[in-house]
Amino acid sequence: MSLYSEIHEQPHCLHDLLLSQRKTVENIAEAIRGREIDYVFLAARGTSDNAGRYANYLWGALNQLPIALAAPSLFTYYEAPPRLKNALVLGISQSGQSPDIVSVLEEGRRQNCLTLAITNAPDSPLSRAADFTLDIESGPERAVAATKTYTAQLMAIAMLSVALSGDEKQWDALAQVPAWIEQTLKQDSAIEQASQRYRYMRQCVVLGRGYNYSTAFEWALKLKELTYVEAEPYSSADFQHGPIAMIENSFPVMAVAPHGKVFDSMSEALIRLRNDFGAELVVISNDPAALTLAQTPLPIPVDVPEWLTPLVSIVPAQLFAYHLTRAKGFNTESPRSIRKVTETH
Repeated sequence: MSLYSEIHEQPHCLHDLLLSQRKTVENIAEAIRGREIDYVFLAARGTSDNAGRYANYLWGALNQLPIALAAPSLFTYYEAPPRLKNALVLGISQSGQSPDIVSVLEEGRRQNCLTLAITNAPDSPLSRAADFTLDIESGPERAVAATKTYTAQLMAIAMLSVALSGDEKQWDALAQVPAWIEQTLKQDSAIEQASQRYRYMRQCVVLGRGYNYSTAFEWALKLKELTYVEAEPYSSADFQHGPIAMIENSFPVMAVAPHGKVFDSMSEALIRLRNDFGAELVVISNDPAALTLAQTPLPIPVDVPEWLTPLVSIVPAQLFAYHLTRAKGFNTESPRSIRKVTETH
């Protein structure tokens, strides 16, 4: 099994996850409603942390549920955990092995909080520390760079949001995600060809906003760990408060700009970057005007609702990073210096 095959497994994985875990998700939602939950206290690292960024926007916008991001060192090295009254304590981890994430859930239990693990390893230490486990059921992921486990984490987060809202139409929208990803994967050869243009790229910025703030961070992470490009992710709003000074003619800017509430803001930023700074734009979008701005447009299906675009928009980003890795002559399966499971304290 390779990184390439794992990218292409995603429609199947998400279809199966929707079918097999809906009842579990609805039971978790019922338990949350049965407690006096004021907010979510979320612990994660790496790719899972980027999934948490999606939850921050989705659960805030659709469920009015604020999220506080844990600082795990407070639980381990400093031994000074905060008070977690009325929190849902959530750990997200592909392997469920990292001691610092586990420590957050263990402390949540000590403080009589409801605890939840979202993981691909239901027998892991993280799962054992949780009252509930949402198994993303992605199967073995051999490549070091996470792909299918990331989108499965996003799907689990979206499923829980829908279960909390009780909106049946949202379940119907979720059911379309595998087909939207399948449609996006058909661009594989075009993305392979487009990536050749960037084989000598050494640095870039990656912009997103709203729900796709998470996508910007995950795309940047894939570029860093696979291609060794210095890829810095930003909110398009934050980027204009100083970092934009980096941009000069032909500087590469990756952007995720689908239809939605933040599209006009993203579009204005891209127009300024292209026309005033001469930036080299790689744009993931389902808006023709945004795609026309790009030297390298990466379209996604036009009918994906904004709240689900992160599950689809990351797929061309994954393919772009994969093909760019090959164009640069690097190993797509075993990037230097990192391992599949990283245990931090």
